[in-house]
Amino acid sequence: MRAYDRYGRQADKWQAGYRARGGKIFCGAGCFQCCNMPIRVSLAEAIITARAIDAAQAVAVEAHARAALQNARTAKDDAQYVQRHRQEVGFCPLLDRENGACTQYEARPTRCRDTFSAFPAHYCAEGTWEAMSNREKREYRREVARTPGTDGEWHFIAPLEHLSEPVWVAASKSMRAAWGLEVWGDFWLLTTLAADAGFMARVQRGDGRGAWQVASGRGLAHRELLQIE
Repeated sequence: MRAYDRYGRQADKWQAGYRARGGKIFCGAGCFQCCNMPIRVSLAEAIITARAIDAAQAVAVEAHARAALQNARTAKDDAQYVQRHRQEVGFCPLLDRENGACTQYEARPTRCRDTFSAFPAHYCAEGTWEAMSNREKREYRREVARTPGTDGEWHFIAPLEHLSEPVWVAASKSMRAAWGLEVWGDFWLLTTLAADAGFMARVQRGDGRGAWQVASGRGLAHRELLQIE
């Protein structure tokens, strides 16, 4: 949580300077067009979310994880996996669709914190790029290239993503120090496994093989969605 707080302070400072220079950030309360993206997290982060959610949310998170697993098992490549995650697996179950707010805002993972858009929310929505004509795509590329803060290819604000890298490093170091191994993967899958006493007992003993076996026994193991290193 200290790493999250540090990122928040640094991100707020960067945004203030960006806006002072004329930059625009279109993310805000009620905007959730990116909340159907797949998310990779550390187990250290997933533990924070697992401790915050209630029993009903835990059930919904596990259902979402299983839908993501089914998608991973049948997708022919990464592009199809992402597309079907957005279209079929759908929005995060921790999202309140009535008001567009995250119900676990304080416990949300790094990737939810560092994704900011320099373009209106319409450009973050699933299917927008695919629906563009070739002319519209060329104009999009030109606009991205001349918008400060982007990586020159997409409309997301790159420096705010880079500022979050110390959070990932801190998670890596903390897992190595505590368990002698690292666990990374799908947000909803790891949040589900973080509440599994058998899985966590093996992780805490540094028994990566045993942790994998527990996850596999629950039908929650897939090489693309669960990495134990």
